[in-house]
Amino acid sequence: MIPRKSYLNLLAKFQDKPVIKVLSGLRRSGKSTLLKLMMERLKRDGVSSSNVLYIDKESLEFDAIRTYRDLQRFVTSRWKSVEGWKYLFVDEIQEIESWEKAIASLSGQRLADIYISGSNAHLLASDLATLLSGRYVEIPVLSLTFKEFVQFRSAKGAEASIEENFSLFLKYGGLPGIHEFELADDVVFQYLYSIFNTILYKDIVTRHKIRDTAMLDRIVRFAFDNCGSVTSAQRISEYMKSQRLRVTTDTVLNYLGYLTSAFLLRRARRYDIKGKRHLEVNDKYYLGDVGLRHGFIGYRDADIAGLLENVVYLELLHRGYSVSIGKLQTKEVDFIAERGNEKLYIQVCYLLSDARVEAREFSTLQAIDDNHPKFVLSMDRDWGEGREGIRRAYLPAFLLTPESVSDFGRGAP
Repeated sequence: MIPRKSYLNLLAKFQDKPVIKVLSGLRRSGKSTLLKLMMERLKRDGVSSSNVLYIDKESLEFDAIRTYRDLQRFVTSRWKSVEGWKYLFVDEIQEIESWEKAIASLSGQRLADIYISGSNAHLLASDLATLLSGRYVEIPVLSLTFKEFVQFRSAKGAEASIEENFSLFLKYGGLPGIHEFELADDVVFQYLYSIFNTILYKDIVTRHKIRDTAMLDRIVRFAFDNCGSVTSAQRISEYMKSQRLRVTTDTVLNYLGYLTSAFLLRRARRYDIKGKRHLEVNDKYYLGDVGLRHGFIGYRDADIAGLLENVVYLELLHRGYSVSIGKLQTKEVDFIAERGNEKLYIQVCYLLSDARVEAREFSTLQAIDDNHPKFVLSMDRDWGEGREGIRRAYLPAFLLTPESVSDFGRGAP
């Protein structure tokens, strides 16, 4: 198992603190591995195996734990004669009915330090928030960043140029499991397709009792085809009508909600820079992992602009930014990223191929009247100088920079 140090270090900061550690994210994004690595760390630190309890709801060994009562009985029975401070790990906890009642009870008794994971965005439902009264911390687990992708490749003994690695990253995405295979289309896409099907049918169709799976399939395909484009339920509904298919706007909204809850999609809201408010229409949807898209509909070089935007969006989330789509009158800013007192404006472009494209990408940022850092990221290897304080950067190099904004765009690696 290859450690993802940023997540492990964050878990360590909350170890033995009176908060439940909640890992949420896409299936196969590495949550289970993080729990196991945390358990290994505890045992290396001298914690007895009998004081560490791991429940994996994807294993038949724990199939009998189906409700919160089962969970409570199992934990208290297993630890009945065990003394000392204990550690409880429950993987894919959403498979246990009303699990939050047992977790709230165990937390209230201070019986153990508790770590849980789940593959649903509604894991922290209002009931849990009420029961725990702020005694939890959520740690979103994303698929691998480009920097982590390169580290995983190196750990497997595969050395390549930044261009070669980035090409593979765009095609196969960042789910850690792909590094167990040869990075070839016939192998990786089959693996990714099986994960996509599991998410679609187990986390969406079965959970939400969807009958019209054909329409769900079409909506997923539309959203995947239009990643990084302005998308609305009304637009999707109208497109379906043009294909002689009937679906209401409300149904599309529900399906989009289910897809975001399962982390297949991530919704980015639009922000009016001049009016200083979020808008209620014309959001964008990004992929939870670009590889899952290609496992489902295949990889197309022509889609690179949207894929690049998607990669930058996920990178910003990984670095702890909240991310919006900017609107400035008739112009659009690809990303407004905010973290504490920091704010970044970012434009993403495939290539600054001529003066017209360059003027378009820079003019939007030039129209923003504040002093926050502004960047134009592209695949131009020789990017030249910036303009009016706006920095240009080679996009893969940006992904490999440290997290300090002062280091962004300071030359190629």
